[in-house]
Amino acid sequence: MAKPQVVVAPVLMSKLSANAPEFYPSGYSNFTEPYEDGVEDYPTLSEYVQDFLNHLTEQPGSFETEIDQFAETLNGWVTTDDALQELVELVYQQATSIPNFSYMGARLCNYLSHHLTISSQSGNFRQLLLQRCRTEYELRDQAAKGDEAARKRFHAFVLFLGELYLKLEIKGTNGQVTRADILQAGLRELLNALFANPVDDNLICAVKLLKLTGSVLEDAWKEKGKTDMEEVIQRIENVVLDAHCSRDVKQMLLKLVELRSSNWGRVHVTSTYREATPENDPNYFMNEPTFYTSDGVPFTAADPDYQEKYQELLEREDLFADYEENGTDLSGAGDPYLDDLDDEMDPEIEEAYEKFCLESERKQKQ
Repeated sequence: MAKPQVVVAPVLMSKLSANAPEFYPSGYSNFTEPYEDGVEDYPTLSEYVQDFLNHLTEQPGSFETEIDQFAETLNGWVTTDDALQELVELVYQQATSIPNFSYMGARLCNYLSHHLTISSQSGNFRQLLLQRCRTEYELRDQAAKGDEAARKRFHAFVLFLGELYLKLEIKGTNGQVTRADILQAGLRELLNALFANPVDDNLICAVKLLKLTGSVLEDAWKEKGKTDMEEVIQRIENVVLDAHCSRDVKQMLLKLVELRSSNWGRVHVTSTYREATPENDPNYFMNEPTFYTSDGVPFTAADPDYQEKYQELLEREDLFADYEENGTDLSGAGDPYLDDLDDEMDPEIEEAYEKFCLESERKQKQ
């Protein structure tokens, strides 16, 4: 059954006229055309939101300059439970179905959670968004065991939840800003589902998630006295030893273990997420994930040209596009994990793998 069309009150129509310059963020084209009799056709909420989402997908750099107007327009339009539910679903679908929109989608969700004024009987924007994510989360075991299409959808959800964990800010009663504990727990269970079904694409998704969130997750777990990251690393070691995954994926997993052993590439770990600031911690930005350019050069949010480099990263071909297309080729050009792979293991990798196996056997005998 089609969702009911959102009706805008007449008093708002004058403000939301498709011809009014304040209706669209700068750079927008008017997609409505007048009827033959001269009466204008006004867009629905769905059309307006989808148009803006598509605009952000094509021009992510416009977020900073146009998000205020977008939120202001929504506050005059999203005034019912149904409208809020529709908005949440539109943003969720864009973030989990459009390649490279998960980061932007998480930023958008954080902004709307703090700037939308409506709080319906069902909850506010953030609460409804988390409810929508939970619906997908409950299907994790089934999705991880599903066919290729089901797993691909599941992986998009997993990476969006990772971005959401990093970007969604929860303000406490005393004004302190924290991350959502419910997402932290959810990511742990999603990793369990991926490792419990160790086919190549599930393991690739797990590596991507840990490269994205590993440092932040480990800090949060340590702060609570938990050893979850140790358990995750143990799962990875078991997969390397026992699972029938490809050689390339095993090398990726070993590289991830190596990255974690170097404290995720950071100088040192700050005491807590809340206490660290750019003023009192010279490595503040190192709490953010480490990314790599097409040349394999690492960069973080501390770099002056971070936005430009990250945008280039988003625009690059997906890291494992070739694998997803034909299921065999994993040697994506420019990736430091997969560059220069010959038919045999590199001597350095082979030596590291042998040491890893010997160390694992020693631990099992103890």
